[in-house]
Amino acid sequence: MKLSALELLVREQEGTGRLTRREIEAIQLRKLNGLLRREKERGGFYGRLPEGLSSLSELSRLPFTTERDLRDLGNRMVLLSQSEIDRVRTEVTSGTMGPAKRVYYSAADNERTVSFFAAGLSELVGPGERTMICMPFSGPGGLGELIAKAICRLGAYPIPAGIRKTYGELLGILEKECPETFVGMPVPLLSLVRLMPETPLKRALISADACPETVKGEIETRLGSRLYPHYGSRETGLGGAVTCPAFWGMHLRENDIIAEIVDEEGKVLPRGEWGELVITTIQAEAMPLIRYRTGDRTRLLPERCPCGSELVRLDTVTRLKPGGVSMYELDDLTFQIPELIDYRAELVDGTLYLEGYVSRLEGNFPEELCGYPARWKLKMISMEDVPCYMAKRKIR
Repeated sequence: MKLSALELLVREQEGTGRLTRREIEAIQLRKLNGLLRREKERGGFYGRLPEGLSSLSELSRLPFTTERDLRDLGNRMVLLSQSEIDRVRTEVTSGTMGPAKRVYYSAADNERTVSFFAAGLSELVGPGERTMICMPFSGPGGLGELIAKAICRLGAYPIPAGIRKTYGELLGILEKECPETFVGMPVPLLSLVRLMPETPLKRALISADACPETVKGEIETRLGSRLYPHYGSRETGLGGAVTCPAFWGMHLRENDIIAEIVDEEGKVLPRGEWGELVITTIQAEAMPLIRYRTGDRTRLLPERCPCGSELVRLDTVTRLKPGGVSMYELDDLTFQIPELIDYRAELVDGTLYLEGYVSRLEGNFPEELCGYPARWKLKMISMEDVPCYMAKRKIR
């Protein structure tokens, strides 16, 4: 089986041959200790940590970094001067109170992300092909722009569809441009292939949101090929982990990121057990994070990948569910309804209220979902409608 393209990239970046676990962990320890020395010299947010560790196992003794730390004290985590910052990504939601979460990147940080994107996309994008990018485009250093740059490096052609187009506009792009590949969130892709069964798309990389089995299975059937899941976040530099042709988990860019899985009390769990993903970004130049609790639930697959790479792999990633029902579970159930194109959900006083677009008003719309009464408000989809979510899907 073909070796993961990410492994080949890591070998090139680190100037090494075949990567064993021992070699990977040696690279990680060396970079982690270099980061700790930088932090000690700077005397900033992580300046209180030891100057170095003797083994990676000692990482678990260091304190966690939380989202609140990032919001309230993020400026203290920046190791470069403002003139050296290439991009700042800010997250503000309707529920944000106080400081917004900001993550800073240097030009070198963004360049490593483009290289990572190019490696992952090379598994499904060939020279001369066209790729429809349904991700945010927000100027130089933006996510869509970095993906487009990676596609160009592969000798392919990016089609910057973005995220704020109507269904009619998106279908028009498919009809006019006839892209072979797609990069974007899974549910909008499902919506498009349900609206256009004779799609020109052949392959897709899905990212920015979790993909339930119901959604994944139908997309793969309609495309006639397996999906390439990707995991990333602002904190990982946008690129984090991506699947290989073995389609058995997502390989992590381990020369840039150390991953741990912890339980609710913060105890590190062994490979194979599910818990919260914690990351340490050892290669980040502008704003490295040490033991950052992502709030994402996954596990590290214990078996060696059939492709031969020993880079660790993440299983399916979802958001931690403090209680109630998750959007992942809800999507897995509701998209079994073939007439449903998209919907938004709100949980109020123990009842799920769902507003959705449908291809026809007939169909079996259940009166109970995930143990909650379900109340549907449906309308026939119009080409002037836009997808219900512009970012991660969530229950209001």
